[in-house]
Amino acid sequence: MAVPRMSELFNQHIPVLLAEAVDNLVVVAEGIYVDATFGRGSHSQAILNRLSPQGRLLAFDKDPDAVAYAKQVMTDKRFSIFHRSFSHLQMCLSEVGVFGKVNGILFDLGVSSPQLDDPERGFSFVREGKLDMRMDNSQGIDAMTWLSSVGETELADILWQYGEERFSKRIARAIVAAREVGAITTTAQLAHIIKFAVPKPKKPQDKHRATRSFQAIRIVVNQELSELERALEQSLEALAVGGRLAAISFHSLEDRIVKQFIRKHEKGDELPRGLPVKGGTFNARLKSIGKAIKPALAEMDVNPRARSAILRIAEKQS
Repeated sequence: MAVPRMSELFNQHIPVLLAEAVDNLVVVAEGIYVDATFGRGSHSQAILNRLSPQGRLLAFDKDPDAVAYAKQVMTDKRFSIFHRSFSHLQMCLSEVGVFGKVNGILFDLGVSSPQLDDPERGFSFVREGKLDMRMDNSQGIDAMTWLSSVGETELADILWQYGEERFSKRIARAIVAAREVGAITTTAQLAHIIKFAVPKPKKPQDKHRATRSFQAIRIVVNQELSELERALEQSLEALAVGGRLAAISFHSLEDRIVKQFIRKHEKGDELPRGLPVKGGTFNARLKSIGKAIKPALAEMDVNPRARSAILRIAEKQS
């Protein structure tokens, strides 16, 4: 596998909320940290810069290209990476004896810039490429195969649920009709079908008509939301008391899962009525650290992909 030069990859990827995430995450310089979404290593490098020689960073990524890149350029002996989804946190951290001892876990959710910018990965409707969309393109069913057989009703439901696409039924009908004529094999074909299935945007600056549908298909192909839910539950047990969880989300579905997870474990246990207990919470396991953080205008000007980002921080209490 050919791995691009470091300079090429960093030119392709601008990390979002980098300082805010690392400032809130790294509170123990000699601690153990997890970058659950390595990508191209910007957050990992920033975390390592904060750690003492005794510190340790373990990273995860499903993408074989990201793992190959990490093995080529991340020479720091405090760093190691798993070619695994973050939904395998418990298994992998247990293997190396740190489950329950971690001081901080960072999730930078969604698709990385190199994945979006590589037409062969099939994530973007802007550049024509194979309709793939798998974050781990070495296994699993790609978007082309999934779209070739999914039923119209199920497809419409997925476009509505995961893409919040109000024209989901029209798009699903158009996709099913198109595949009866011939296989849908490229991103350009799919984007063209969607473009003519829905009304033209009222404003030129509105999102491309295929944006929400591509998001929905990507989410279902990669099982992103169910994997996030499993990873968050595992992260709570992976953290030591006082350890921190940081999650950067890029759309409302991810952020809702993170927000509800933190709120659930902040609330603690429900106590039966009539008990002589006053105030407070019982067995609360998380505490929010500050309010949700959004990028400053200056960051959004430099990096338009930061516009929808939101960072939430929580600390383990028990």
